[in-house]
Amino acid sequence: MNNHEFYMNLALQNALSMKGQTDPNPLVGSVIVNDSRIVGIGAHLKAGEPHAEIHALRMAGDKAQGGTIYVTLEPCSHHGRTGPCAEAIVRAGLKKVVVATLDPNPLVAGRGIKILEDAGIEVIVGVCEEQSIKMNEVFNKYIVKNTPFVIMKSAATLDGKIASHTSDSKWITSEEARNDVHHLRNEVGAILVGVNTVIKDNPELTTRIPNGRNPIRIILDSTLKIPLDSKVVNDNQAETWVFTSQQYSDLKKKELENLGVKVFVTNDLHRVDIVETLKILGEHSVSSLIVEGGGEVNASFMNQKLVDKLILYLAPKIIGGKHAPTFIEGAGIEKMGHAIEFSSIELSKVGPDYKFIGYPQYS
Repeated sequence: MNNHEFYMNLALQNALSMKGQTDPNPLVGSVIVNDSRIVGIGAHLKAGEPHAEIHALRMAGDKAQGGTIYVTLEPCSHHGRTGPCAEAIVRAGLKKVVVATLDPNPLVAGRGIKILEDAGIEVIVGVCEEQSIKMNEVFNKYIVKNTPFVIMKSAATLDGKIASHTSDSKWITSEEARNDVHHLRNEVGAILVGVNTVIKDNPELTTRIPNGRNPIRIILDSTLKIPLDSKVVNDNQAETWVFTSQQYSDLKKKELENLGVKVFVTNDLHRVDIVETLKILGEHSVSSLIVEGGGEVNASFMNQKLVDKLILYLAPKIIGGKHAPTFIEGAGIEKMGHAIEFSSIELSKVGPDYKFIGYPQYS
């Protein structure tokens, strides 16, 4: 590992420490080095607050002059709630800027670099680029498509079952795996289930870790049959948004809204339009979404090629039974050549269970 990679890795670690706090903004870290000494370090903490470079510059003070700044994402060039970081770097008198990756927004990419180069600053781009891109996979999709990055999460036995044929599902996986899921919920903007999950399990859909952040709870409900006494309607632990179809009950809609639930009516006559649902979520600044649905909801997302990432917790158990539900149902494929394959696969052990992470490759 050369010096550039060493300092960029420090910046990446600093950025990752803020995971779950910055959305819809990206994770960004920065390190300033002068005479082989770290004189400033910073991370973007929250949308609307100073960017990582500004925190690092404030820490460095006069020691930034003539130094090198490492930043995990191209310094911004626009005037938003905070000033352009590229201009702040120029004013600080830094002589070199090392950037992991350009801004993914094609309308912005390269503009921050141009400001720096026009000021006579040496710029190096591409150090630890792959790590930076993966770290900001949520932002990279959201900023370009304005729809959330969709993570499908499920827990299943080795034969793919999510419950027995009697609907008993507590618990498929271990306490360690369930705790891991709560940390995942803490990092996303919203969590989605179908109304049948609410009726059957009455879940809270919250993050049960100290100082955890509860995601917005999204319920797909074509006819608004969600019980008014369900936890997601009454517990006030997090916002609940219900998405319905054109066949919704006007009376039930008013009852839900009186209880503080937001109801969004999609254009489909009989089913919730999930493509429109994702569009609405993006318009409301929801940049990431976990789908924790049953087999039919999961199949709908996968069949429409809407899943960006699958996280599957596999318990070393077998349930069996043709009537026991699986985590992907629907009609299924006709030929093996049509099966969805996965790339960038990661396998790890969580307690006695196995955690699979993969990215679907749609043909």
